[in-house]
Amino acid sequence: QVQLVESGGGLVQAGESLRLSCADPARAFSSYVMGWFRQAPGKEREFVAAISWTGARTFYADSLKGRFTLSRDTAKNTVYLQMNALRREDTAVYYCAAGTVFGPQGSEYGYWGQGTQVTVSS
Repeated sequence: QVQLVESGGGLVQAGESLRLSCADPARAFSSYVMGWFRQAPGKEREFVAAISWTGARTFYADSLKGRFTLSRDTAKNTVYLQMNALRREDTAVYYCAAGTVFGPQGSEYGYWGQGTQVTVSS
């Protein structure tokens, strides 16, 4: 099956940074909107950010704007999520997804990766 593969998660201390990657090995989503979502234990999945297929448009959750930055490398068919000044509340499994509608609704994304764990200690 077509898969998106997240990587780059790990254990960091509060205030540090991580860069997550979302790779498309089959190069099947080069013209798709790419989104990032996260889910903490006991909480619902929430929107993090999205980037258009050209990389020209980005959209961030208001609470994360200024700390998280999306970029897209079309040559590598990879999307990166740069996370700075991490806080304990950022601890979650982070998922990337591909869809056809630019927005924060998870239901608009039809393809999902398996997730990568980010743990921030205080």
